[in-house]
Amino acid sequence: MKIDPDDLAVVMEKDPAIVDEEDARRFHTGLQAVSMYRESHELWLAGKKMEAREINFRAHQLTGCDIHPGATIGKRFFIDHATGVVIGETAIIGDNVSLYQGVTLGGVSTNKGKRHPTIGNHVVIGCNASVLGDITIGNNVRIGAGSVVLKDVPDDCTVVGVPGRIVRRAGLKTSDCDLMHNQLPDPEKDRMASMEAEISVLRAQVAALEKLLKDKESDEF
Repeated sequence: MKIDPDDLAVVMEKDPAIVDEEDARRFHTGLQAVSMYRESHELWLAGKKMEAREINFRAHQLTGCDIHPGATIGKRFFIDHATGVVIGETAIIGDNVSLYQGVTLGGVSTNKGKRHPTIGNHVVIGCNASVLGDITIGNNVRIGAGSVVLKDVPDDCTVVGVPGRIVRRAGLKTSDCDLMHNQLPDPEKDRMASMEAEISVLRAQVAALEKLLKDKESDEF
């Protein structure tokens, strides 16, 4: 199996569990999945679709990752754990993209045309996130674990939730925090905190009004 030097280099950079290059070549399932995809993609483009599908099938059996040979993927593509990753036929992925386990780049249509996402450069997609349909994810985007993204996302954004919502723009570089899923914004928590603060203010106002009414009643008697 031929391994692209750039794909190997990005595994060495981003996976602290790897012992050395030999360890990566032999046992890193993400690297194996990407390498087998690249072989199958070359065959697909050459019109040898049956041979391409055979490699795709073996890769799925070996790594648990299903990357259709027709997908277009750029340089330095990193999959941390291959298990459960699904990338559809018409997906387009830029350079320096990182996926974690369980990510789906899927379709929402049975049409033969473009039906899978286009992913920009320097994008990080957290574990078990789904990006669905013919939508465009911009450059330098982070998608939080478990999110479901159904609409276009501009450059330099952070997206979380179901359905996915943009919770940060132009604030956080993906290259600086590939693994910091625990630092993603929590819009539900922020909303609850805001509601609790508002309730506290309203309670204080009600208490003040009750005291004012009680004092007024006392003065009348």
